[in-house]
Amino acid sequence: MSSPVAETLRFRLEAYYTRYYRDVLGIPGWHDIVAVRLEDRAYESRRLARVERAIGRAVGGARVLDVGCGTGGFSVLAEEAGAEVWSVDASPEAATLAASRTACGRVVVATAESLPLVSAGFDLVYCYSTLEHLGDAARAVREMVRVLRPGGLLYLHTPNRWGCFEGHYKVFWIPGLPRSLSRAYLAARGRPTAFLDTLRPLTLAECRVLVERAGARVIRVMRDDAERPVGGPLWPLVRLYYRLFRINPYIELVAAREDST
Repeated sequence: MSSPVAETLRFRLEAYYTRYYRDVLGIPGWHDIVAVRLEDRAYESRRLARVERAIGRAVGGARVLDVGCGTGGFSVLAEEAGAEVWSVDASPEAATLAASRTACGRVVVATAESLPLVSAGFDLVYCYSTLEHLGDAARAVREMVRVLRPGGLLYLHTPNRWGCFEGHYKVFWIPGLPRSLSRAYLAARGRPTAFLDTLRPLTLAECRVLVERAGARVIRVMRDDAERPVGGPLWPLVRLYYRLFRINPYIELVAAREDST
């Protein structure tokens, strides 16, 4: 039987995700997505396994920083896997929920552009679906590299500007669509448009530049998301577009901090 504390936390998480998926994004199937987020162990376990494959080692024993931790699902799993995890989020509500879920509660309210953490203190920085929301992505990447130990790894996952799927609104997307037309497109689909102003997706080339200027070196780029069908009957055209231009809908890379940074 769930404890009163666990039930209260679940209620708060449900309210948080309902506001996001129903009110902010206007997703018709928001009930189902909220249910997945409430039972996120399987979802976050897949993320953790993917990160470990990407970096070539388990996170156990590593000092990990989760940048843009949200409500802390990944942080919980990494902690259970034996990592010493610190978590950062700009949202006080999300950070409070994350602190309630993690065993050690090492959660800080801060922006990625200004991490209140010592330099060279982490073995791994994990940044998932955060870079596209930032006003100064270059500064954020510099901060993430700064807090890495020499040889430490940055795992970065963010939507590709040239992808044909918008993962927040969960709709088929036209790459490179001007902001005014993007608003009209979302409005035509009956979606709120305010959240669009928080999205600044990058390209792989831009991410490489940000990483290298921050003093790190890209050592791996994953490219295995391009076969996930999107666009319904348009999928054959989308697949051809991805293959012709070697586009992955998401940017997923691992970078290592150079010793001289």
